[in-house]
Amino acid sequence: MYIIPDFNKRIKLFFYIPLCFILTGVSCKKVPYMTLAEIEAKINLSSDEMIKNTVSKPYDGSEFVDGRVGGEWNTTLDSDPKTFNHLIAERDGTSNSIIEMTTDWLADYDSFSRKWKSRACSFEIEVDEEKETLTVHWTINENAVWSWFGKEETVPVTSDDIVWWYDNVAGNPDFQSSAYNSQFVIMPDGREERIKAVKIDDKHFDFVFPRIVADPILSSNMTFYPCWLYKEAFEKNGTEGVKNLFSVNIDPKTIPSMGHYYITEYSPSQRLVFTRNDKYWNKDSKGNSIPYPQQTVYQIVSDHNTSYLLFKQGKLETYSPQPENLSDVINGQEKNYTVFNADGSLGAMLWSFNQNPKNKNEKYYKWFTKKEFRQAMSCLLNRDRIINQTYRGLAAPKYDFFPDANPYYNKDIELKYKFDKEHAVSLLASIGIKQDKDGVMRDWNNDPVEFDLAIAVTSPVTSDMAQIIYDECKSVGIKVNVRQTDFQKLVEQLTATYDWQSIIIGLGSNFFPTQGSNVWPSAGNLHLWYPLQKEPATDWEARIDYLYNEASYTIDHDKAKVMWDEYQQILLEQCPVIYLVRPRSFVAISNRWNFSNFYFDNKNGAMTERLFLKD
Repeated sequence: MYIIPDFNKRIKLFFYIPLCFILTGVSCKKVPYMTLAEIEAKINLSSDEMIKNTVSKPYDGSEFVDGRVGGEWNTTLDSDPKTFNHLIAERDGTSNSIIEMTTDWLADYDSFSRKWKSRACSFEIEVDEEKETLTVHWTINENAVWSWFGKEETVPVTSDDIVWWYDNVAGNPDFQSSAYNSQFVIMPDGREERIKAVKIDDKHFDFVFPRIVADPILSSNMTFYPCWLYKEAFEKNGTEGVKNLFSVNIDPKTIPSMGHYYITEYSPSQRLVFTRNDKYWNKDSKGNSIPYPQQTVYQIVSDHNTSYLLFKQGKLETYSPQPENLSDVINGQEKNYTVFNADGSLGAMLWSFNQNPKNKNEKYYKWFTKKEFRQAMSCLLNRDRIINQTYRGLAAPKYDFFPDANPYYNKDIELKYKFDKEHAVSLLASIGIKQDKDGVMRDWNNDPVEFDLAIAVTSPVTSDMAQIIYDECKSVGIKVNVRQTDFQKLVEQLTATYDWQSIIIGLGSNFFPTQGSNVWPSAGNLHLWYPLQKEPATDWEARIDYLYNEASYTIDHDKAKVMWDEYQQILLEQCPVIYLVRPRSFVAISNRWNFSNFYFDNKNGAMTERLFLKD
């Protein structure tokens, strides 16, 4: 699971206070009083109109039509890539999205049919009931090759590309790969055993599980990289050799690709150019490799207003409207572009509190480690205000843990600690935190309750949400200091220095119950509030570890459901993370593209891979 930066922008409500222009003799008309309910109704009406004037086209399992090759897809990136190195990119969403265009996944999940299907490899699952083991047999697509832009030379993708990386990089704790934890299973007797990757020959390899698991494809699915390059660097210079390969200073055309694109140009702070890989194995019925655009050009634009201006000028193919300009985008469709809508996102930004004993001498540590404090903070989180002020009503509160697309989602399991200031004050009082005569919340040592809230500096939407949290906490005597921080600094604090206090950040969504093996189990390197625990620090974390593991190995859905239900209930009761809201998504696409193969929903995002130019 990756840390996800939030690049949304804030909304400015369209209600205003009329001014009296005394010098010009213009008088103020009396403005009819509107209740909060009436204001909310106005916002909701506006939201309904916005949905009505956009297109809903979720993926419905339809077959894709053949397109035609050609054209240039122009879009933007909010920031420069930090690296072209496959390992280092794990910690940066922008870099990872770029590198993944040059590689591929072993398998793919069809969210419509809810089934796994072959991608770069085909697979067969073998279960040995007697030995209680399971093996996934993988076969690499014969047409999968590594190649370079402008060269005829190709190198076949082999089992070494997967097995060597799995063993020597992802499986090496010195690299701190996000995939490390997913390589292990807990045996019935409590021992930890590793899933083995075994090379059979150049085109066949196995993942051998020491016990039967519920979803072996999810557990073994991975992207893969040119083994011979990383292996040479590792043998020469060890872990540093691997980390230093493919910095952003190299000529990107030297990076081999077996994915959709080659990286063919990088001009820092200006643009990143990808050229279509016509040797990519995935082809349509006419033999054309996917995707169809000959080039994809990312302009590096940190300012969202600039991106919108470029889109209106016809210089970009797509634009994701923000709450502040959504009305303008929808009203400006005419003949130039079409706006599509999708239900609320599966994931949500979350608020979390540092419980790492490294900070046990800090005042905040004694508060954050008490569940009643975290529950009280949840009761001070005014989601309705966030939805109305920040998202113009186009969002929904996030009270569940699993999203509704998760096979173990249970609509009856939801957060009990919703916005309720009186309940928040009562919870705090139960652990000895009370207001003094001046209204300041003080703990059992008479220390005033004051802590930092870190947010990404590039996110106005998160800034607005943090301001609302500040306001609501201030109203009961708690001081929250909002700290805007560079996103990479936030990642460093979460994964290396552990010197943060509280934070708003995104970690993706639990589409599958076992996603986030580096987050939810206590030993995970991104177990946000206290990572890399040698033993569970609390009884409830020990129980989470047990439920996560046992449910992962339970094939019977009904039996697994009992465990996943308890798992969700514990996390929603303990509040180590507090989810905020699920915003509805919109995307505008230029009408010069044929929309036959385009779909947009909250499971797949904007499916643009097979767009092609109109005749």
